[in-house]
Amino acid sequence: MSESSLNVFDHSRDSAGLRYVYPVVSRRSGGVSVGINLNTNNACNWRCVYCQVPNLKRGTAPPIDLDHLEVELRGFLDELLHGDFMQRRVPKELRYIKDIALSGNGEPTSAKEFEQVITLIGRVMKELALPPEIKLILITNGSLMHRKSVQAGQLRMARLNGEVWFKVDRVSKAGMRQVNGTNLSLSKVRQNLATAISLCPTWLQTCWFMWDGEPPSKEDEDGYLDFLVGLLRDNIRPMGVLLYSLARPSLQSEAAHLSTLSVPKLEMFAARIRALGMEARVAV
Repeated sequence: MSESSLNVFDHSRDSAGLRYVYPVVSRRSGGVSVGINLNTNNACNWRCVYCQVPNLKRGTAPPIDLDHLEVELRGFLDELLHGDFMQRRVPKELRYIKDIALSGNGEPTSAKEFEQVITLIGRVMKELALPPEIKLILITNGSLMHRKSVQAGQLRMARLNGEVWFKVDRVSKAGMRQVNGTNLSLSKVRQNLATAISLCPTWLQTCWFMWDGEPPSKEDEDGYLDFLVGLLRDNIRPMGVLLYSLARPSLQSEAAHLSTLSVPKLEMFAARIRALGMEARVAV
């Protein structure tokens, strides 16, 4: 295991030398996020152009060794709480456990054991007496919200100070196909989002970036805002929008087309979102 300091530009899944558990310094959380990677086979049902996963392939999570996951999670959280990992690897101002996040190298809800994983995490959090402000976060593309095990897992998350971060990068069919590699309809995205919101506090997470030096178009912005207006009109109310751009290089074939959108441009879009009466947070 490398002894270099963790930073927001490095979300390596093997930074702790473990199979499922990895620590990162999260821009959006503002401290140490304990990541759980259920997609150890680098498989996802979407293919986002900005994804930093090497050798990304289409597919689902492999079978999860729940006993192994529990040993890793329990051991690493104990090290963060009582060992010297924070002092050795984390900048002083960020030495706080902010959350446990199901993210990793693919869509975490594709794991058949998803509900069991949430139960396991809850048990470990309780037995280690983690501070109640530590969140349990699911970072998801939301495409599998119809599964009963996913819904049951989210209900459990809601009792564990849980949040869902639900990916909506574009709302046009062409935009979703180009950015996320999915043919999912916007109506299905809306239905899945409504399901998530009904089960657990849910944020939209949106990656806004440059393509061939050009920012998202006015049509992209207006379409996204129209989508939000429709949600609010029908009383489908996410907690807000987590707006961010690229911090780490894509490892997909489109990488040469992509570049980071400036914070002032992100803030301009965030202001349009806030004007609708919805919270928007810009990660820098």
